[in-house]
Amino acid sequence: TALLGDAMTSNLLLLGFAWQKGLLPLGKEALEQSITLNGVAVEANLQAFLWGRRLAEQPGKVQDLAGLDAPTEAEKNAEAETLEDIVSYRASELHKYQSRAYARRYQALVDKVKTVEQRLGATEMALTKNVARNYHKLLAYKDEYEVARLYTDGAFAKSLKQQFDGDYKLTFHLAPPLFSKRDPETGHLMKREFGPWVLPVFRVLAKFKFLRGTALDVFGRSEERKLERSLISDYEQQVEQLLTVLSEQSETPENLSETLSIAVEIAGLPHFIRGFGHVKEANIATTQRRGEALMQQLKGGPADREHVQVVNILEPELFEK
Repeated sequence: TALLGDAMTSNLLLLGFAWQKGLLPLGKEALEQSITLNGVAVEANLQAFLWGRRLAEQPGKVQDLAGLDAPTEAEKNAEAETLEDIVSYRASELHKYQSRAYARRYQALVDKVKTVEQRLGATEMALTKNVARNYHKLLAYKDEYEVARLYTDGAFAKSLKQQFDGDYKLTFHLAPPLFSKRDPETGHLMKREFGPWVLPVFRVLAKFKFLRGTALDVFGRSEERKLERSLISDYEQQVEQLLTVLSEQSETPENLSETLSIAVEIAGLPHFIRGFGHVKEANIATTQRRGEALMQQLKGGPADREHVQVVNILEPELFEK
């Protein structure tokens, strides 16, 4: 946005970065020709591709040219965000997502962590903040009801009006787990294109969010939705284990600081669960391994400092863990 005026060419900037790093088996001329032949915002896309190459070689200089050497407003706001801000906003969002009872479930666990951390004399409340952010992330998984709600609550339409003028046609590329076919070679879900007719369907579907997680939730029967619900219950149990260990070790203050530090990292692992489908599954597997290693360390086992490698591409096996 700082370099070119908006974020519409973000993918081309990433493409240029990847090419410059030698990650694409194509020539620069072929990529530039495909951008030109596509005939859409050619000059802006070529510029974004070039800026991506520059960013790969001289990130500091590009950041300076973009005026990003100072913290952004979003970064300043995130640093200044209090625990009360974090919790109240997310509780409100969970009420919209599902119900008041769902928001109370969230609030109850966060309050429990807060009580224990205060008893331990913590001042920054890092563990409670991590639980508040990451428990919300797991609770608000993007299923069919939530996708429908986000497309039809007015914010999406408002953002389109702010970015585009004149007539335009919307198409949606989706891979609903219940209906989508799988690639015969990879086994991954294949996206399909849906026209603007899907918006009225979304409006109806969004009204049925109260079925989420019940016996009448047809979407909840897919393996992906079952996995997402299991992540929530697993996290709740994990947090309970962390609180038990912290309470037990409160009698030995010399180890408490290190124990609390490990607990904070464990509570923050859901942050790395990103993407959809097989990309998300790969990240889940990686974070679970890391969580198991940290829990072992927390309970006095050998240290394992394997770091989480987040997968944000379509072929996670191409990257080393």
